[in-house]
Amino acid sequence: MQIIDSHCHINFEELQQDFPGLLERAKENQISHMLCVAVNLEDFPEVIGIARSNENIFASVGVHPCYTDCADPSVEQLLSLADDENIVAIGETGLDYFRVKGDAASSELDWQRERFVRHIDAARQCGKPLIIHTRNAADDTMAMLKSHEAGDAGGVMHCFAEDWQTAEKALDIGFYISFSGIVTFKSAESLREVARKVPSDRILVETDSPYLAPVPFRGKTNEPSYVRHTAEFVADLRGVSLESLAETTTTNFFQLFSTAKAA
Repeated sequence: MQIIDSHCHINFEELQQDFPGLLERAKENQISHMLCVAVNLEDFPEVIGIARSNENIFASVGVHPCYTDCADPSVEQLLSLADDENIVAIGETGLDYFRVKGDAASSELDWQRERFVRHIDAARQCGKPLIIHTRNAADDTMAMLKSHEAGDAGGVMHCFAEDWQTAEKALDIGFYISFSGIVTFKSAESLREVARKVPSDRILVETDSPYLAPVPFRGKTNEPSYVRHTAEFVADLRGVSLESLAETTTTNFFQLFSTAKAA
């Protein structure tokens, strides 16, 4: 059995403090591969360095919508950085309206949308899928993905925490749905219903570590080994064995991230 953590930030300082231990714990829990996701260009060398040094770790390139005090990438820059066998996706990118309030909202949203469009354009041009972050912005996110033909590149709605209506819109344009530890939280009943409904050929699991550790580790620093707990939880929701869900999500990972080569 092998399980893949389809979204983690193992270059972050809190996970680098015991990186050998992190890798060993992942191996003990049958986590075979990880996707280390970029959030800015400044730390991208660390992200790509981890992927180049570990044959079972892949990487992405992109700038998160919440990152403001950082370089803003052009399409050309994203394409140049994505032209590497270790880079399997563009992102994470998307829209996040959680902290956008008051008179500054309009200009802030325009800026986020412009950055989002550049990522979509880069993904379509290089043929690598998008990793989508959306928070308090589901309608706009889905509208932009559709209007800018993001389905041509494909992608995943990472750390999905929206309703079934949003999931259906993502599925309709060919996107995958990835579940994090949020699905194990007591308050997430509507999300659990989504996890039951998503077609088996479109489901992924992730940690989004170091954030959002699943029950029974909620409140602790998350790490890739904990994705096993999320996978077990989702398997129970769907009435299948952990082995079955692991096989399904592994197949889906390599289907979506088609340039990733299994070690």
